[in-house]
Amino acid sequence: LEVLKQSAIGLKLLTNGNDSKKLRVEERMDCPPSRVIHIRKLPNEVSETEVIALGLPFGKVTNILTLKGKNQAFLELGTEEAAMTMVNYYTAVTPHVRNVPVFIQYSNHKELKTDNAGNQRAQAVLQAVSAVQAGGTPSTGTTASESALTPAPSPVLRIIIDNMFYPVTLDVLQQIFSKFGTVMKIITFTKNNQFQALLQFNDPVNAQQAKLALDGQNIYNACCTLRIDFSKLVNLNVKYNNDKSRDYTRPELPAGDGQPAMDPSVAVAFNKDSSSLLGALSPLSAAAAAAAAAGRVALSGHSGTSGVLLVSNLNEEMVTPQSLFTLFGVYGDAQRVKILYNKKDSALIQMADGNQAQLAMSHLNGQKMYGKIIRVTLSKHQTVQLPREGLDDQGLTKDFTNSPLHRFKKPGSKNFQNIFPPSATLHLSNIPQDITEDDLRALFSNSGGTVKAFKFFQDRKMALLQMSTVEEAIQALIDLHNYNMGDNHHLRVSFSKSTI
Repeated sequence: LEVLKQSAIGLKLLTNGNDSKKLRVEERMDCPPSRVIHIRKLPNEVSETEVIALGLPFGKVTNILTLKGKNQAFLELGTEEAAMTMVNYYTAVTPHVRNVPVFIQYSNHKELKTDNAGNQRAQAVLQAVSAVQAGGTPSTGTTASESALTPAPSPVLRIIIDNMFYPVTLDVLQQIFSKFGTVMKIITFTKNNQFQALLQFNDPVNAQQAKLALDGQNIYNACCTLRIDFSKLVNLNVKYNNDKSRDYTRPELPAGDGQPAMDPSVAVAFNKDSSSLLGALSPLSAAAAAAAAAGRVALSGHSGTSGVLLVSNLNEEMVTPQSLFTLFGVYGDAQRVKILYNKKDSALIQMADGNQAQLAMSHLNGQKMYGKIIRVTLSKHQTVQLPREGLDDQGLTKDFTNSPLHRFKKPGSKNFQNIFPPSATLHLSNIPQDITEDDLRALFSNSGGTVKAFKFFQDRKMALLQMSTVEEAIQALIDLHNYNMGDNHHLRVSFSKSTI
């Protein structure tokens, strides 16, 4: 401790009187962005690894200083952008370490200058983590006693879920684990009356990070605890794409088994053998619970009643309220959109209700829009404020309450059955009779992508059109949904579950 105090003095920490006061979320942004993050209210026995795990999903962690006596730590990330993503994410979603909420804000320091002698253990842990992130082995001489930091043996994780009082679906697992890297394949099954899954990343390093951050965490408040180990398998062989198994690299696989390839919002992994509360839940409330879990791993104490979303890491040169309205409108009726005046890479989107917000978050968090991976979390705000009368906010806020383009206004509309995750294949409808395949191929190529395949439905009013990537399809949907094809025929575009 003495040594740590010395290194803290070496940092010349200028702690002002405010430090002991609880910061409200709005105030956490007061310090200008810095790649050094100040973490407060940590539990007493916290380890360096647990602090580093808070930063790992957002990028490389380059330095750490823990002030044990004060229950505080400083974490330095490789870039300011990574630090900003981290602060944005944890502003919307309170981080927990050992089930204790911790407070995160930018530090006044632009970098951490730690006295290496006094900070040796932390440096060893860091060195091991960065070696693992780079895919190597820790250089000799590091004495990181953290067993979690030996090089990852396999890209495949075995996941067991304890206390499974709510259903956990394959899609929920994909949402949670894809925060740490590209999920390639998932197989779910029941063994010894327990729901289990095998999940394969494209890189063992990502499996390592996911295990470090998620092992022992709860998916829902106080239940559905993740127990994670490396599998002895290094590659999974998936034969069918349905609600029990999925190979994201091979969308053309059959559903098999006589099972439909299920719509994720209904794909509830009921565990027939379990004696938990599951049997008592109707499929719909179970599906709602499953959708609620997506993107909300271990966010206990964060009630999802509000219909307002915080979207961050947007491409501020390109994004507009209209483009966000169109994309988020696939999953619910966006009422108001506000791009933040002082932080134009972030926006607040008010959906019609909390369920639509959950649905949009679980489908769009981690997707690419205008070349950037966007982060979608639930906002603390209950509504999105419109600017005061006569105040020009440069068109950053738009009210879409009376938009004719809402897909879910009519109760029982067919659109409710056609909600699918973003996919490279788009479903087009309301196509005028005189429009040919070539016209549509040309139109969609103009949105900056490549049309790989096309198929008219029999009546030619609808078609499937496949772009070469999901990102291109998202872009095409933003550009061309409601496009006027002449004679007041407005093209309708949505994501499809089919492939051509």
